[in-house]
Amino acid sequence: MPNRHRGEIAAELGGKTYTLVLTLGALAEIEDAYGGEDMIAIAERFEGGRIKASDAIKVIGAGLRGAGEAISNEEVARLSVPGGAAGYLRIVAELLKATFSP
Repeated sequence: MPNRHRGEIAAELGGKTYTLVLTLGALAEIEDAYGGEDMIAIAERFEGGRIKASDAIKVIGAGLRGAGEAISNEEVARLSVPGGAAGYLRIVAELLKATFSP
């Protein structure tokens, strides 16, 4: 069961429910994936509605690994979610909100 006080969310991926969390290590992984861009710049990019499929893979993958899942971005890319493309965006938005909202 995810703990929202720790920034955790639950998401259905590939027919299984997972916990996702953007730990400090997961946030560093995302920064590295964007060439060292800081989290504020990355968050501003996402807030502007500029989220590509590759962005969703990176954020969801980092969230899964932050919660302890041993899964690669290639494996994440093959997981289906309810709601299709909108479902992926919902997961990313919910995870970022849980991470950055007080």
